[in-house]
Amino acid sequence: MMAFLLVVLVVLPASMLVQSMAIALTVRFVAWLHRIGYAGRSFLRNVSVTTGVILILMTALLTQVALWAVAFVICGALPDFATAFYHSAVNFTTLGYGDIVMAPDWRLLGPLEAANGVLMFGVSASAMFAVTSRLIELRLKGQQGDAAP
Repeated sequence: MMAFLLVVLVVLPASMLVQSMAIALTVRFVAWLHRIGYAGRSFLRNVSVTTGVILILMTALLTQVALWAVAFVICGALPDFATAFYHSAVNFTTLGYGDIVMAPDWRLLGPLEAANGVLMFGVSASAMFAVTSRLIELRLKGQQGDAAP
């Protein structure tokens, strides 16, 4: 039970830290692109801004899946990293295929990882929504400026 708690007390905060860093990087990235006048100016530029943000957020989510997988291997819940990464991705995304099942002592990690994944996907989705809203706002302001007499 102590090993289980240790895994939870290390991996959950590490996952939150990775997500927090990704959100902070996203904010800096979009703010920088806005400051240099790149964001909001055209459709293709906005596509590239959105793509950059998606890459940052996907990297963070995959890093979190890998953190859980490493924890599963270290604690002996799964035999190798490839199996653990697959199982972790299934848990984190809440797919729950059930084709790989951990030992009874470690099974509760699955729902905890799923809860962590739901929250982190939610944070990522809200960041994407915020960026999209800002790009739309910038684009509309740019069009109003173009139509002024």
